[in-house]
Amino acid sequence: MDPVQTTTPTSPPDARLVEAYLRRLGVEYPAWPTADVLRELHLRHLRTVPFENLSVHLGEDIVLEETRLVEKVATRGRGGFCYELNGAFGALLTALGFDVTLLAGRVYGDGGRLGIPYDHLALLVRTVDAGEWLADVGFGAHSHYPLRFGHRGRQDDPGGVFRVMEARADEAGAKGGAGRPAREDGVAGAVDLDVVRDDRRAYRLEVRPRVLADFVAGAWWHSTSPESHFTRSSVCSRVTEDGGRITLSGRRLKVTDPHGVSEERELTGDQEVLDVYREQFGIEMERVPVVRGDGAD
Repeated sequence: MDPVQTTTPTSPPDARLVEAYLRRLGVEYPAWPTADVLRELHLRHLRTVPFENLSVHLGEDIVLEETRLVEKVATRGRGGFCYELNGAFGALLTALGFDVTLLAGRVYGDGGRLGIPYDHLALLVRTVDAGEWLADVGFGAHSHYPLRFGHRGRQDDPGGVFRVMEARADEAGAKGGAGRPAREDGVAGAVDLDVVRDDRRAYRLEVRPRVLADFVAGAWWHSTSPESHFTRSSVCSRVTEDGGRITLSGRRLKVTDPHGVSEERELTGDQEVLDVYREQFGIEMERVPVVRGDGAD
């Protein structure tokens, strides 16, 4: 069986799942899809729903279908990687009345090289009161709040200093859709954008609407390829209440305070690992994930 699947067409989550999702985040059903509501949901998501790749190492299927993604977060107490987290969050936001567009990204790696197509999934969100926002709860250490999509200057955030700027040319000399007219529905411009954190380019976005099925190949590659860092080690990470971060990578537990000071220690046995998953991330498992790939701890 393929580790990554999709169901066509995707089905939106029902009211029961939406309510369960909001309960997990610890928020009431919002009256109106405003920018303030989006900011609260974004931060709560990062604090509550971990960025994790445990399905890769537990032999679980990753199904890119809205209801299945929301079920994983809302009723199974799990997280996921970008396709799952932003796929589920996008479905929740849509159910709450936000206008959501899926965008494809390519992550900058070593030497500034871009990753594979459909390397990352992020969200363009429109609110009723404050324009367009780049929401991303699936990139690990990143902005705690949505970024202003159309703003090209500095954006300060607890996670760092961010900019959303026109992309530089890639290795082929292309900058994306330069010269194409803007979309009639108001998507801001057609040129690819670079998302920059602390003067380092994080990922490049294509400003073109996508659907979940478009990301199946990227999710499959990240779940199976020995070149993907997701197959080399297990990871589970979330933002802490004080604005720091806690991460369990293999058996290494790392706690970082809001000022960037970190403490690390090795967990000694399977039970201690399972206890950390349960107590720090809310994930109940019967066994420790067995890491696949050459980078196993």
